[in-house]
Amino acid sequence: MTFSADNILLIGSVLLFLSIVVSKTGYRFGVPSLLIFLFLGMLAGSDGIGKIYFNDPNIAQFLGVVALNFILFSGGLETKRQAIMPVLKPGLILSTAGVLLTTLITGGCAHLLLNFTLPEGLLLGAIVSSTDAAAVFSILRSKSVNLKGNLRPLLELESGSNDPMAYFLTITFTGLVMGQDLSWVDFLWMFAKQIVIGALVGFALGKLAIKLVNKINLNAEGLYPVLLLSVVFFTYSLTNMFDGNGFLSVYVAGVILGNADFVHKKSMLRFYDGQAWLLQIVMFLTLGLLVFPSEIPPVAGYGVLLAIILIIVARPISVFICLLPFRYKLNEMLFISWVGLRGAVPIVFATYPLLAGVEQAHMIFNIVFFIAIASVALQGTSLVYAAELLGLIDHNEVQKSHGFELEGYSTDLIELSVGETCAVAGKALVDAQLPENALIVLIKRQGKFATPNGNTVLTPGDKLMVMVDNADTLHKVEGMLGCA
Repeated sequence: MTFSADNILLIGSVLLFLSIVVSKTGYRFGVPSLLIFLFLGMLAGSDGIGKIYFNDPNIAQFLGVVALNFILFSGGLETKRQAIMPVLKPGLILSTAGVLLTTLITGGCAHLLLNFTLPEGLLLGAIVSSTDAAAVFSILRSKSVNLKGNLRPLLELESGSNDPMAYFLTITFTGLVMGQDLSWVDFLWMFAKQIVIGALVGFALGKLAIKLVNKINLNAEGLYPVLLLSVVFFTYSLTNMFDGNGFLSVYVAGVILGNADFVHKKSMLRFYDGQAWLLQIVMFLTLGLLVFPSEIPPVAGYGVLLAIILIIVARPISVFICLLPFRYKLNEMLFISWVGLRGAVPIVFATYPLLAGVEQAHMIFNIVFFIAIASVALQGTSLVYAAELLGLIDHNEVQKSHGFELEGYSTDLIELSVGETCAVAGKALVDAQLPENALIVLIKRQGKFATPNGNTVLTPGDKLMVMVDNADTLHKVEGMLGCA
């Protein structure tokens, strides 16, 4: 079956519906939804039962770039400054030096095993060098994995910020394979320029977007996400126009916006989370359609070897080297090594050598696809079990947040528990001296709810529903309650 104006909406809607329904079933058995989306795309393809012929890397790459913009921006919106500041240095080192080390180790092995030239091997290594933000975000958040310490923000920061480095290396080694003359000085200059321009443009446009959204005063609330969408694509395009890294710029802009107050913030967070899922499904289905399963078996042996090298050798070595100065425990570094999921991002990056006309591009694409499937299937399904085995699951109750908006501005209701060791246990609420912009609106005690007043005595086991308007206020409240 071929695409036409008559059937594209029907086919697309059926595939979307099946993806969502099947992913719900797969979730019960611990199968990552991303893997299901890929397999559905393959089943619908020309080698599958759907017989849909799709062989256009240009369209696949375009959809992949659009989807990555949504995914990275949405991930940036969800990244909290207070959470990432303690892990900023190790996270950035993992997302730069860690990606480079993974590229060198995997690429060197590909050069030796596949009879590739060294630039071709390094190109393959670069394509699979970054962890997939879509895979990491979706698995950690959908499974509500509560990890000890700062592991979760570290993993999310790394996965959200390492795609730019992998993209830079992919483009660089594609140029080298095609005969481009590039010295180490040129390489370092290109890298510095892409990172600096990407970070600066993302920061500047993120700040500008905050003022724009708060000042423009649109009549229709539904136009605010559209306005922000224009900013996202403008940020990516403008950054690339100045030879910066557009993916980094979009992620930085998302982080800036996510840590600021702006009108209709909660509704826009929900909008972009939903759109990120939609584009994620579309991206995986499209990439599944682009792959011809009949071409995979001839490269399966090499794919298995390189997947093992990447998962067991390259990723752990790069993690241990990068995190050695930060005194992470052995079990923590082992878990971080295991959560090096590869998903759709490497497959999208594998379209760049295809479009550039690299001689080994089809073989590289098929091997990358095999590695991505192996990574998500093996590491994605065992993520929670690995954390449990290594003693890194925090079984304490996760702090719950209930967000809502008043006149377009966001506020939160946070559930806090009064423990046995809390400084305010046994004291009247008036003695807590909460900030003026925080209010305890409800107390749950022994299964019953009560509205507190200044004379209400807090007791161990109380559940407090605290209204706060920002993260700084929340930290003050936690500190004053003595429960932080």
